Amino acid sequence: MQSRLVEKVRSTLESVGVKTPRKLRQPKSDTSNKDRRHKILALVLAGGEGGRLDVLTEQRAKPAIPFGGTLRLIDFSMSNCRHSHLPDVWIVEQYEVFKLNEHLANGRPWDMDRTYGGLRVLPPFEVHDKNKNDDDKNDQSGSKDKNKEKDKKKNNNEKSQDNDDGHGGFATGNADAIYRQRRLLNDFSPDLLLVLSADHVYKLDFRDVIDFHKDHQADVTIVTTKVPEGDSASRFGVVQVNEEGRVTNFEYKPKHPKSDLVTTEIIVYDYPKLMDTLEQLADKGELKDYGEELLPNLVKEGNVWEFRLNSYWRDVGIPESYWKASMDLILKKSELHLDDPEWPILTRSTQRLPAHLLDSARFENSLISPGCVIGGTIIRSILGPGCIVDAGAIIRDSILFDEVHVEEGALIERAIIDENVFIGKGATIGVGEKKDLTMIGRRVQISPGSDIPAGEKIHPEKEED
Repeated sequence: MQSRLVEKVRSTLESVGVKTPRKLRQPKSDTSNKDRRHKILALVLAGGEGGRLDVLTEQRAKPAIPFGGTLRLIDFSMSNCRHSHLPDVWIVEQYEVFKLNEHLANGRPWDMDRTYGGLRVLPPFEVHDKNKNDDDKNDQSGSKDKNKEKDKKKNNNEKSQDNDDGHGGFATGNADAIYRQRRLLNDFSPDLLLVLSADHVYKLDFRDVIDFHKDHQADVTIVTTKVPEGDSASRFGVVQVNEEGRVTNFEYKPKHPKSDLVTTEIIVYDYPKLMDTLEQLADKGELKDYGEELLPNLVKEGNVWEFRLNSYWRDVGIPESYWKASMDLILKKSELHLDDPEWPILTRSTQRLPAHLLDSARFENSLISPGCVIGGTIIRSILGPGCIVDAGAIIRDSILFDEVHVEEGALIERAIIDENVFIGKGATIGVGEKKDLTMIGRRVQISPGSDIPAGEKIHPEKEED
């Protein structure tokens, strides 16, 4: 009765040329898939050991590696989630979690430290195991069947690894990492799961991808891009698509790629479909990366679509790619613009005074972080906070992390130097005919006059127990 009265009032007002206030308008009934409100969860996979980055990840998680002087790699996925206004962001962790969590600061840098929603961290875990407790009791009571019980426990554990219900443990790949957290994911029960990697450099509004996914009523939407300059398609998942944008073929790290179109590991899944597929694959064998079994199976079913990313993107999971992305900050700032006030890359950083440039300092197209004291020559290089470069030292085409001290007369070329490294007077690093990157791990002390040839990798000093 009331709705008919409102409609009559609206019609009368409009008939005499009076605009109807919004509060008197009746919303149209719309049950389309696009306009239905979806429950969305962003899941950032930050648990990989990152062994391909060699000395840089021996004592830190790959997502916590510095980038551009003051940022960390995970800042890109976190900032994109923040600017995309995603209310729930979860991070799957596994390797070197303490330093990563210290940087995450409960989500504060991205305004995600909220009472409800916001950032949640999912570390490796285990749950109550009745078989283990029974064995412990048998051990204490001196059971004669101890060996028999241990064999039974072993068989039960092997079975539980294949068909367990949220028993946690350490993942063997990104598909396995999602599946091991299924108990918590099922409790949250999202409609859509946005899965992200934590070691890529890019900017993207995820709402565009989500809208595309809903428009196409897709099971999976894969964000794709052309192979970055100087990189190889064999490092990625390679896709082929038809004229509509439907993915028709998927190959994971093929030796002979059939296309230059690759996945960015930014993927929107229909959550029920994802979990059903993971359950089926888990029953058949061990889950690893989603490029090995998960995506190929979903592509075969025919409802996987691509969302093309035509702006800057680079996977920095290997040293050469990391170095190129860092140099792009200097040489291709128009493509990799991190100073955009409309889409800043947010981070947790220590408060430092501005860099101090001495009279003897000379610069050429470089990035110098706060807290640095520079007396030497810096050419096409990036220096993290608190670095000291004495007069007479030369740094060229290199990346220095926090608190590196380079004494007078030292020469560094095409190198990545980790934090708290000391380089003595007159030392040379990376000099020679070879073009391979030179890498020096944390807290290493390079003696005066030393010669570290190009391509050398020096492991970090072991941390004290």
